[in-house]
Parts: sequence; C-alpha cells; structure tokens
Amino acid sequence: MQQRKANVVWGGAESAAAQENPAMAMARNGSWLEAESAPEHSPVPRKKRLALDEKRWNTVVNVMLIAFVMAVPPVIVVYAGGDIAPSVWIAAAKAQLRRGSGDGSFPYARSPPDKLLGGLLLDGLDERSCRSRYESSMYSRNPARRPSPQLIGKLRRHEELQRRCGPNTDAYSRAVQQLRAGKSVDSPECKYVVSISHRGLGNRILAAASAFLYAVLTDRVLLVDPSNEMDELFCEPFPGTTWLLPRRDFPLASYTNFSIDTAESYGNMLKNKVLNADVPPATATQLPAFVYLHLDHDYGDEDKMFFCDDDQRLLSNVQWLVMRTDMYTVPGLFLVTAFQEELDMLFPERDAVFHFLARYLFHPTNHVWGLVTRYYRAYLARAELRLGVQVRNFDPWTQQSPVVLRQITSCLWKEKLLPEVLDTEKYAMPMMPGGGRTTAVLVTSLRSWYYERIKGLYWDHATATGEDVSVHQPSHEEQQQYGKKSHDDRAWAEMYLLSLCDVLVTSGWSTFGYVAQGLGGMTPWVLHKPTNVTSPPDPPCFRDMSMEPCFHAPHVYDCKLKRGADTGKMLPHVRYCEDVSWGLKLVDAKLYKA
Repeated sequence: MQQRKANVVWGGAESAAAQENPAMAMARNGSWLEAESAPEHSPVPRKKRLALDEKRWNTVVNVMLIAFVMAVPPVIVVYAGGDIAPSVWIAAAKAQLRRGSGDGSFPYARSPPDKLLGGLLLDGLDERSCRSRYESSMYSRNPARRPSPQLIGKLRRHEELQRRCGPNTDAYSRAVQQLRAGKSVDSPECKYVVSISHRGLGNRILAAASAFLYAVLTDRVLLVDPSNEMDELFCEPFPGTTWLLPRRDFPLASYTNFSIDTAESYGNMLKNKVLNADVPPATATQLPAFVYLHLDHDYGDEDKMFFCDDDQRLLSNVQWLVMRTDMYTVPGLFLVTAFQEELDMLFPERDAVFHFLARYLFHPTNHVWGLVTRYYRAYLARAELRLGVQVRNFDPWTQQSPVVLRQITSCLWKEKLLPEVLDTEKYAMPMMPGGGRTTAVLVTSLRSWYYERIKGLYWDHATATGEDVSVHQPSHEEQQQYGKKSHDDRAWAEMYLLSLCDVLVTSGWSTFGYVAQGLGGMTPWVLHKPTNVTSPPDPPCFRDMSMEPCFHAPHVYDCKLKRGADTGKMLPHVRYCEDVSWGLKLVDAKLYKA
C-alpha cells in the first residue's frame, strides 16, 4: 500500500523523521550522567512515597508501551490509511520514550566535580573572591581533557616566577628603574613581556593566551595591559600576585599607542640595521632596553621574523618586550624549532593547547559569573541536550538575511543537530503523560533577527521526532561596542555559556566562537562565511578539524632556508584552517588526516 509521508518544512531528506538526533544519542548513551536519587533504605514521607509510586507506575506503562511500539509497525503498515505517516509516528514515539518522565536536575555529575581541572589549577585560593575558578567544573557536562604532568609542573614554576618578579617586588622595581634609564643589562634577574589589550573581547583573550604561552616558553613574567576592563572581566590567574601592569609608574607611558610605525618595533629595528639576528651584539648592554613586537594582522615581513630561531635568541637577551597582537599566534610558536621539544612535552594533545591555556587563565569575575550561572540555571540546566549556535555577521547584507537563515537551519538539520519541523500538526506526536525534557538552543548574536525566526519556527511547528525544542538568546546589543563595560560583561558571559553547551555551531572567522569552543573543549560545526546573496553555501557547514582557534595571518617563511615556505605543510600537527584557508591551526595528527 502506498503510504503518504509528512511534509517537513525546509526538509531535504525524507528519512530525517525516522533518524535519531546523534547529539541526543550521545547524551542518552551515558556521556552525561544524571544526579543519583535517594537510597532505597532512606525514610520516605508518605507524600513523596506516593510520588515515587506514581513514577514507578509510569515506568511500568512505558515498558508496556515499548512492547506495543515494537509490535505495532507491521500492523500500521498493513492497516494505515492515507492520513497516517507511520515512520514519523513511530520515530516520535521512540523519541518520547527515550526522554522518559523524569526531569533533569543540577548538578549532573554522580561524583564530585574536579574543581582543580586535573591539576591545572592550584588549590587554596579564596573561593569567595573568584567563585568561577572552582565552580566552573560543576556546570560542564563535556568530558574534560587532562593536562600533562609536564604542563602542571611548568605552571607551578611559572607561578613562582610571577610571585618573585611581578609587581610590588624588589626585582620588579629594579627592572622598571633599568627601563626608565634606557639601559639593558647582562643576565637580567627577571624578564618581562607586556601584552597590549585592544580590539574585541575575543581578540583580547586570544592575544593574552598567546602572550602567556610565549612567556612560559621564555621564562618571562606576563603583564597584561589593564585597558578595556581586563581587571573587571577576569580574576587574577596567578596566586599571590597580579598579572596586571601597574600603569601609573610604568616608564613607557604611550605603549598602548605603539603601532607598525613605532621606531622601537623589532621589524623596524631590523629594517634600519639597529639589530641584526645574524650578527648578535657582543654584549647585552648593546641591546635596547625594550623591544616592541608588532604582531597585529597588518605586520610586515621583518616583524614576522619573530617566528625564527636566530631572532628568538637575540630577543631572549632583551629584558622588556611589549607585544601587540589581535590574533592567536600559538601555531606560529610551534614552528619555532627552539620551542618544539618543550611544546611537545607540555601539550602531547596538540588540539587542546588553547583549551588548557584558557581554562587556566580566564576565570570570570563574580559579577560576570553571576550572569552565567543565573541564565544557565533558568534556561539551560534541565535540558537533555544543550546546543549553542553562534551567529556572527561580517557583511551588512547578512544581518537579516533569509539566505543565511536557510544556511543555519540547513546545517542544523543536515547534521542531525536539531529535529526538522513539520508543516502540519496532522502527524505530530501527542505529548505522553509525565512530559519530556527539551533540547535547549542557545543563540548568541549581536542582533535578535535570527533568534526570533528560529524560535518562531519551533513554536509554530511540531518537530518530526516529537522532541521539544526551546530557543533562547541572552542579549542582542545590535552593534559591537568597544570599551563599554556592560557590553563586554555580556559578551564574556555569552562566550562562557556557549562553552557549557554540549554541541556547538559557530560562524567561520569569528574569534568569539574560537574562545567558546576552546573553553568548552568542543570541536564545532562551522558555518561557511556566506558570499552569495541569493543562495546559501553548499554544504552549509562543516565539522572542524580541531577545537583550536585559527591563526589568521601567519608567516610564510622558512627561517633556515631564508625563503618563502608553505608553513601549513611543515609539521603534521600544524595545518591550514578550513574557515580561513591561508590561516594555520593546531590539530591532533593521529585523528586528522589532510
């Protein structure tokens, strides 16, 4: 008998209704454990006992219904009339049974959360001054990566260096006096790298993480420029000291205005023969008191010599380095031969470098953490699946585009991240007694247009599988507002909320998405940057090769041969990005094959 299929709004695959959402399957198969119920021998009040009896009765009914569903399909195939779509009905019934009647509770873990993140964090800091440092593990259901023992040991030694040489120490005072006098010294007691904070929050986070890894590799104290509310957004990462540069007494008063034209930039010093990596100075006193490293997206060929071994040997003798970058330069550090052996020991999982750096460095202050936790508990905590969708519009025409909306929904449905919707209620599965848990979709975007349409889609139409989908957006600021505290507070909170999702869809090229996926330890699906105003990209999205951010403007130079090079093919774990084809990205060579 010919069967009529239910039409699916914007649906491409006829079998989509009968297929299980793979992200939901991950949750159901034990990736995320529910909280344990009370022991059976515990005294139970009569009211609660009645509730338990009802729950047990629901379980019996569910078991009987499962047996019925297993037997029903052949009957439906034989007797179904023209108004029934059995594949949709059966898939919906099975999805409803999978969800069960219990509601999700928080926290999810059966065992106590690992508040020290596998040894990444040091115990004993004041929890009240920075609640997120030790509470964050309670909110994530993603399996945590384990830092290597070498990385843990290196971090403990670096913390000691920060305490010994950081602000408010005698060593720091002497170093500042030498900088003020314009003198360089032989074998300086302590060396420093100052990271300039500028551009959007995602760029600032990637820049600080890059500067920190460079500081760790070169035994330098990291000092972060306090501009752009860095102290209002992030807790102090180093125990017993500060990572913020004291600007009041810092001799380089205009350092935040340094640019590619600054005479003290490394590139200009090479160009003007002030420095020569091939013929280093005979003594350190012939070196400048500081060197400015211009590693912004517009840096020149001479600036890019920073990523060469000879130049690193020269820079190692300079006491003060000031670094400006708006990129994630870490893949470039992996190409420096002098750093490779130590990097291999610190990060045996090359696709998790930013994951560890970010979880160690960036802890939301109590105000931002309050934004995160209140929203999480209100809208996300009880969902069986949490799906994050980050939409970044780079071109004006994409801000409210039906083509981009089609791209987003096509990605979500093609990759089975969300169930498709029906164009009629005729085949919708009725809600069973006890209700079911929902999939919560968290949309982050500067504007509300895409959120409103995705939310309306799942309000106006039933899903093909019978799942319930709720859609949420914490804020829509309309425009990126540089230097506005409330804007950065919300941006940081939304990055963190995305990192607490179970599955992530991001926009290509976006540093906002890079931060979220790295913090959460997730390899995302990435939306291709749209280029056609009439039709979406095909395919609409792709699964990224790793959760690492992309280095958007890498050098293309072989330092040994002193000529241009294909830097995306020099090491098996440094590859070209898929969203920015000329960019570089760290991957796990065992998992990813070019």
